[in-house]
Amino acid sequence: MIKDLTKGEPLKLILLFSVPLLIGNIFQQLYNIADLVIVGRLLGVEAFASVGAVAPLFFLIMFIIVGLTNGFAVITGQRFGAGNFAGVRNSVVISTILSIVATIIFTIVCSLLMHSMLHLLNVPPNIYNNAYWYIEIVVIGLIVTTFYNLFASVIRALGDSKTPLYFLIVASLINIILALIFIEIFNMGVAGSAVAVVVSQGLSVLLCLFYVKKKFPILHFKKQDWLIKLDEEFYSSAWEHLRVGVPMAIQFSILGLGVIIIQSVCNTFGSDVIAAVTAALRIEQIATLPMISFGVALATFVAQNFGARKFRRIRTGVIHTSLLNIFLSILMAVIMRYWGADIIREFIGSATLNIIDIAHQYLLISTFFYIFLSQIFIYRNALQGMGEVVFPIVASIAELLMRAFAAVYLAIKFGYIGMFYSGPIAWVSACLILSIGYFKSIKPIVYKVKACE
Repeated sequence: MIKDLTKGEPLKLILLFSVPLLIGNIFQQLYNIADLVIVGRLLGVEAFASVGAVAPLFFLIMFIIVGLTNGFAVITGQRFGAGNFAGVRNSVVISTILSIVATIIFTIVCSLLMHSMLHLLNVPPNIYNNAYWYIEIVVIGLIVTTFYNLFASVIRALGDSKTPLYFLIVASLINIILALIFIEIFNMGVAGSAVAVVVSQGLSVLLCLFYVKKKFPILHFKKQDWLIKLDEEFYSSAWEHLRVGVPMAIQFSILGLGVIIIQSVCNTFGSDVIAAVTAALRIEQIATLPMISFGVALATFVAQNFGARKFRRIRTGVIHTSLLNIFLSILMAVIMRYWGADIIREFIGSATLNIIDIAHQYLLISTFFYIFLSQIFIYRNALQGMGEVVFPIVASIAELLMRAFAAVYLAIKFGYIGMFYSGPIAWVSACLILSIGYFKSIKPIVYKVKACE
């Protein structure tokens, strides 16, 4: 159901909008976590490590797609907030065309460079073949991933966070069932898990299309909506989308590159460290999902209110969600510190005590810095909702440089323990830049509105 976020109590709206997002994000994580758990328990630690070894590359690809489609949806949300429904349909058409072109190019480039990327990641020879086929199959099926993220972003931009959730629940369950069938019955090994991911995401796309056709009158397109003329109006609209979408994709890709740098260092420490870091990162991703969900909800809230020129509502929403995320960061840090080892033990059934100990060491270090991470989700999404791209990109570059510093210096000097500080160092630097960027962006427009009243 379409939801107008420009009216009503900001925190209540954001909370109600974020709950389906949180549940949806959990099921989104199930795509990859189910792969890891099933692979780890059915095929062993080496197979588990093969998926973990290419996880940063997997997330780099996903980050770029998510950044691009979310950037396009910012324009959709702003036009919806301004009451420009014809502009909403035009935004979806332009976004679809640009997404198709970008995905085709991206798929071809990734496939051609796959072996080179895996060598740069220092993937160990004993897990190389499984790692290659897992990520290659994901890349081949990238078009369905793009379309799901695009449709889900558009639906959320119109204020509906529940519909994508329903599709994710169904698709996640199917993913688990298919992974078990492909691995256990058809003996497809690690590749079977990747095939299950692609097929289940394809189902999500079909469900989105069916539901939009039935329930979203604003997105019922006419023939003339798809009659594209390469005129000034088309180029202007395409540039408006690319102006936000491309920087967001670059920003997300920079974050992904930082993770790849760390993984390439991690891969030099052997299968035990790879398995431990893989498990710890997945658990941390689950722990931070509530904070991420509030950030994504805030982005939609900000985009709609920015389009409606209700800037003081933006400031109120940011303050409330910032305080909420601080509370969540402290809560999740306590849980991870005291029960993290038990969670890791359940996550990898065949894990040795050494693997559990290494993974828990990572959590003990990173949890001290969750407050900084929680504020990154707030200020980055607020800036993106306003269409501001400079500060998020600068923050992403700072994160990349800090992670690279940890990989080049701290890991060499202190081993994998030094590498564990790369995330926290990057979070602190990005948080400072984003918070400065937000206050520099919001203060002038709020005061300008006050002066006009």
